Amino acid sequence: MKNVTPRAARGRPRTFDRGVALEAALHVFWRHGYDTTSLAELTAAMKITPPSLYAAFGSKKELFLEAVALYVERYGASPARALCEEPTARAAVARVLLEFASIASAPDHPHGCLIVHGATNCTPDSAEVEAALRDRRAASEGLFRQRIERGIAEGELPADTDAAALAKFYGAVVQGMSAQARDGASREELERIAQAALLAWPRRPRGSRRR
Repeated sequence: MKNVTPRAARGRPRTFDRGVALEAALHVFWRHGYDTTSLAELTAAMKITPPSLYAAFGSKKELFLEAVALYVERYGASPARALCEEPTARAAVARVLLEFASIASAPDHPHGCLIVHGATNCTPDSAEVEAALRDRRAASEGLFRQRIERGIAEGELPADTDAAALAKFYGAVVQGMSAQARDGASREELERIAQAALLAWPRRPRGSRRR
């Protein structure tokens, strides 16, 4: 982690670990969301002063977007891996849902998903932040769709499967599981939601063969 020595108006400059401060900010944003997180809450959690925050991160918006990038790197990489590594589209989607159940309910960080809940009910001034998270959700949905389309092409799914609708459905399941996790649902409860959602997976007609 890189140490940062921000310029101080008075007294001796204060050195802090930028990576540790960023992780603390991530947890505050994850718990409270962008708009409702105050500068005072951020600086208290990060153990720095407002001038130090601005010197190291530029602005609250830039800090949030950097925290989102850290969240994606640390917690959001598993869905892409699952969608690439599993041999079938169903197995890939099942793995995404079950791994999300574990992440969203883990006791060592806030519950739910920062990408889903980090910028809800934003003010017009926060439109750029809201759009950034919306784009990330759309990208995740796009990965679902690509894997489903591959499943159709490989004969795993019926040829008339609506890949766009199915991708939106499982994206909505993830968002619903995130809301349930924030309300206190356990990992086991979230896994049951995931298993129930998988019952909607389209089945190939009997007698049909995979290509």
